[in-house]
Amino acid sequence: MKMTASSVAAFAALSSLVLFGTAACSTNQTARENVSNSPEIDVPGEHFDLSQWNITLPIDANADGKPDMVKVKDIQNYSHPDFFYLNDNKELVFTSPNVGVTTANSKNARSELRHMSRGFNTKIKTKAPKNNFALAAHENANAFAAIGGRMEATLSVDHVALNSDRPEKYPSYSVVIGQIHAGNDPDRSKGFGYGNEPLKIFYKKFPDHDTGSVFWTYERNLPKAHPDRTDIAYPVWGNTWENSSDPGSKGIKLGEEFSYVVNVYKNTMSLTFTSPNHETVEYSINLADNVDAYGNIDDKDFKHGYAGDWHYFKAGAYSQCNGGTSNPFWGTACGGTGVWETDKANGDYSKVRFSKLVLSNGTPSS
Repeated sequence: MKMTASSVAAFAALSSLVLFGTAACSTNQTARENVSNSPEIDVPGEHFDLSQWNITLPIDANADGKPDMVKVKDIQNYSHPDFFYLNDNKELVFTSPNVGVTTANSKNARSELRHMSRGFNTKIKTKAPKNNFALAAHENANAFAAIGGRMEATLSVDHVALNSDRPEKYPSYSVVIGQIHAGNDPDRSKGFGYGNEPLKIFYKKFPDHDTGSVFWTYERNLPKAHPDRTDIAYPVWGNTWENSSDPGSKGIKLGEEFSYVVNVYKNTMSLTFTSPNHETVEYSINLADNVDAYGNIDDKDFKHGYAGDWHYFKAGAYSQCNGGTSNPFWGTACGGTGVWETDKANGDYSKVRFSKLVLSNGTPSS
């Protein structure tokens, strides 16, 4: 880990998408759209370039048994008054309850954007190379929409879950605010395609602490049932998730703004975290081998890392507190009824506001 007080380098202008977007929310279990021609409603698409984003919401308005997903063409005129909206400062607010409709491979609800490189061209399938990015080490790297990529965000976590019957579980009281996700493919003959996550950026705050912690995790790229498949946590400000002590002045308060830059260039992921009140923190890790972010060989990780996977960025509020108890790691037994008005009143939700979110091409490290 490299610590520096220097500011983040200027981001690349190529293909950049900028979101400028704080505060309150409320919802029923049905999706309510506000379109751009409504005279009293501002929708995110009027202020942000959403031409390469879709969003997954923690509700099932169309009763298909899956969380609602708003496509790229529809998100341009879409707002949800409880889970995805602009505040009075034209900042972008994501809210997610502890108990909501979840995707098939997760126990956690989310209000989260997914990068769609194809934009409006739905002839390109979601899992197709031209809708995702690869590492330079991928044997077919030039077939993808990009080799690497860059995501830059400035945000504040305004609320995390307050109630858990299993506070000792690592994910309790936390929310994921940015990700790189690898693709889930049926052909795993070469050791790839498990749909793991080389990056998740967390904010976690215990209810009785004045500040919370920011940290990130790298998931070993192994089969789901492999005993060594785990998320390895690296500290930014405060603690990592296994440490329940109060981070005090080293932590980040609710409502305190900070920034991250995720830059994947060729095979290397560089991370830069900045805050007006804290030292800058930087990490670098090669995603195409099994050397960790401290420069040590991890014999338990797949030796080729994520070299043969395809990837995409995500950003928003991905709650890590859920009502489940069966999973020995992710079952946090957090409070929640599934009725939004009740859960909001009880503090059983996460809320994140972004004042900036930028996607662009990966750039060489300075």
